[in-house]
Amino acid sequence: MTKPNPQAPIGIFDSGVGGLTVARAIIDQLPDEDIVYVGDTANSPYGPKPIAQVRRLALTIMDELVDAGVKLLVIACNSATAAVLRDARERYTAAYGIPVVEVIQPAVQRAVISTQNGKVGVIGTEATISSRAYEDTFAAAPHLDITSAAAPRFVEFVERGITTGPELISVAEHYLEPLKAAGVDTLILGCTHYPLLAGVISYVMGENVNLVTSSESTARAVYRELVRHGLENPAGARPENPHPNTRHKFMSTGDPGSFAQLAQRFLGPEVGGVTQIRTVAEQFPTGTLSVIAAPTSGSATH
Repeated sequence: MTKPNPQAPIGIFDSGVGGLTVARAIIDQLPDEDIVYVGDTANSPYGPKPIAQVRRLALTIMDELVDAGVKLLVIACNSATAAVLRDARERYTAAYGIPVVEVIQPAVQRAVISTQNGKVGVIGTEATISSRAYEDTFAAAPHLDITSAAAPRFVEFVERGITTGPELISVAEHYLEPLKAAGVDTLILGCTHYPLLAGVISYVMGENVNLVTSSESTARAVYRELVRHGLENPAGARPENPHPNTRHKFMSTGDPGSFAQLAQRFLGPEVGGVTQIRTVAEQFPTGTLSVIAAPTSGSATH
């Protein structure tokens, strides 16, 4: 088995812009690492789709990222994690030595530590909640009382760039009522889109409820896996003060303009532009990412 190139980027995959919350944490915590982000906006949202379809979509994109040469994969989507995690670790880690990091376990670990009354809530897409992936992960903490609820329209609001307003508050009150009734003191935002609605969710739940997101914990898990596998980007391997727009690559299977607008709003200047793709191979043929990629234009392309 050939070891991945430590100078290759980290591949991050999500159904849309929600995974940018994870990308932000990785960029902040691991400033020497480059990322390649793919948002499958042409097929978003994943939440209402059958698990088998989510599995097929997710594995297709991750296969392409691995073929292109990423050194580590981040499944920055709860629905995809629930659908493919076991397959992904057999397919990429066991076969190619490429670590796979997901977003469910880190959130559960934080919630176990955070709760004071033993009552934890989970909100997520229909696919995530119906999979019972969180309940399965909480099995190691049987003393906790877990209440789950689907909040599918939250993804729709985020993908439209709506993070406040009376309609959103009304929807949030409807989704969150069972969790308030259960008396949870800790609420897992079980979709990477949901941290972008943290203000509204906190307003509805009340300031005494601790909101748990997986972004920061997932970034720490990425670092642990890089160290464990000897894949940290070597110190001094890049030019001094490289502009972030030349280091981090963002791709969308849907409209790159709308994705770029939301990405720049939610992530910041690291998103210089977004390339629209049908497949990762269009932008990065096999093995391209296993060496340091040359800077690319910051403009969105079709």
